[in-house]
Amino acid sequence: MLRFLLRRFGGALVVLALVAVLVFALTRLASGDPVALLLGDQATAADIAQARARYGLDQPLATQFVLWLGELAHGNLGQSLFLQQPVAQALADRAEPTLFLALFAVAIAAAIGVPAGMAAAIWRGSIADQAVSTVAMLGASVPSFWLGLILIQVFAVHLGWFPASGYGDPGTGLAGRLLHLALPAAVLGVLNSALIIRFTRAAMLDILGEDYVRTARAKGLAERTVMLKHVLRNALVPIVTVIGLTVALMIGGTVVTETVFNLPGVGNLVVRAVLRRDYPVIQGTLLVIAAIYVLINLLIDLLYTVVDPRIRLEGK
Repeated sequence: MLRFLLRRFGGALVVLALVAVLVFALTRLASGDPVALLLGDQATAADIAQARARYGLDQPLATQFVLWLGELAHGNLGQSLFLQQPVAQALADRAEPTLFLALFAVAIAAAIGVPAGMAAAIWRGSIADQAVSTVAMLGASVPSFWLGLILIQVFAVHLGWFPASGYGDPGTGLAGRLLHLALPAAVLGVLNSALIIRFTRAAMLDILGEDYVRTARAKGLAERTVMLKHVLRNALVPIVTVIGLTVALMIGGTVVTETVFNLPGVGNLVVRAVLRRDYPVIQGTLLVIAAIYVLINLLIDLLYTVVDPRIRLEGK
């Protein structure tokens, strides 16, 4: 078990190292000078040169990268050029809306995806299966911003059931926060349920063809017992995988949704940072998101050993 975890952890470190290189290179390849945007049109060439020296942007790219790695080694993600605060603090201030939105959306996606995928597999080839597959295809094709605007128009403007945007006043309680997140969570949950539906259906169909399922039915076990105890339980590995990856996709994919609903989350922070060429915020945020992806994958690997002990034995 220890060797299994060490191997996964070593792979995670390699992934994060590659992400750090790519993030740094891509931010520097983007057009635009953050210092010029920061100082405005009235700044002189001398002012820009002085500011670039102050922020270390006049150094060679290799030197800047090494300095950034040194800061990361000490747990420092850098200092935002425009917000004038540490990147870690900026992320912490905006983490709550994004975290609640991601968890809320995953709950909706799983509540839709798992039962719908099971129904499609159980009644394979039926009208129900075709309907679920059609909905899953539509969910994978519809742009999130379009669905968000439709929900705002219907449920916020016409019906007035939910707020159209924002995260509520500073004193708003948890119920009020969730009310503001209902529409954006519905957008992400409905669209991402398509992936869960397809994986659940495929996993269930694979298990339904196994001999032990036919044996269980031949013994006279109730269909519900067969589905829950023999089929669903053995199909949990791919289902757990896709739900875990959905959590990661939610955190990284809230950029458009948070912009549409004007949520003060990490996604909105990234959009503003890209428009301003705020290198430290872009680098720090993308690295943190990548670390979350890696952590979720590690947790999924641990869940594998709980759901299917054979994986733990194979890792020895």
